[in-house]
Amino acid sequence: MQTHFLKFPKGFLVFLFFAVISVKCVAQDSYEIQVYGSEPTEKGKTMLEFHTNFTANGNKAIENGVVPSHHSLHESIELTHGFSSWFEIGLYLFTSASPSDGYSWVGNHIRPRFSIPKSWNWPVGLSLSNEIGYIQRTYSADTWDWELRPIIDKTFFDKLYVSFNPTLEKSLKGVNINQGFVFSPNFKMSYRPISKAAFGVEYYGVLGPLHQFDTYQNQEHQIVPCVDLYLSPDWEFNMGAMFGVTNVTDKLVFKLIVGRRF
Repeated sequence: MQTHFLKFPKGFLVFLFFAVISVKCVAQDSYEIQVYGSEPTEKGKTMLEFHTNFTANGNKAIENGVVPSHHSLHESIELTHGFSSWFEIGLYLFTSASPSDGYSWVGNHIRPRFSIPKSWNWPVGLSLSNEIGYIQRTYSADTWDWELRPIIDKTFFDKLYVSFNPTLEKSLKGVNINQGFVFSPNFKMSYRPISKAAFGVEYYGVLGPLHQFDTYQNQEHQIVPCVDLYLSPDWEFNMGAMFGVTNVTDKLVFKLIVGRRF
């Protein structure tokens, strides 16, 4: 008797394994700090990313039942698989280690994303990300949330890159469930003087509900000088230091993204 087995790419099998974990467990915040580009993961390929963020100077008090961010180390694993030239799915596993709460699993998110294919030759890159998932109440005032992230980007003169993510966030369960959509814009501009590196600045903000923004000192604004390294087509490196400029923003966060394509 002969048995036939379906053959899948190794990267896709890893993606399925991670998906099972996420469904079983099933924000930007300081777990995944990134301004998105519009180009999706290539069809049939899988990107594995590690997001490492350390809050050197943050909130030192418990607020709304959420543990302090000061001296916390957030490690997030992101696995993204490209299913076509216009569609990918990303999965996230969030963890935290802090002096106040030790090491813990924080939550999981799933992120389908649709993009305009390059073959359409649009003047700008354009895609739409939908991220939804769960975070433990200890780490967030809202345990279930939804992030709607339009992504618009363009490269000028092969050296200057600009990306704008006018992100909307919505609580699905928790303290802010009746707040409506919150406007959280992200922006990046970088210049690539040499083939191996680009230098730039990123911005992350949380302005408040769309119907009425918070006062300035109750908004979150972070400026991030950053460096991107292009050492290999299969690798991704991004690092920066985040400086908060308002009362409610963590004052200093170091971030590092290391990614590998399979």
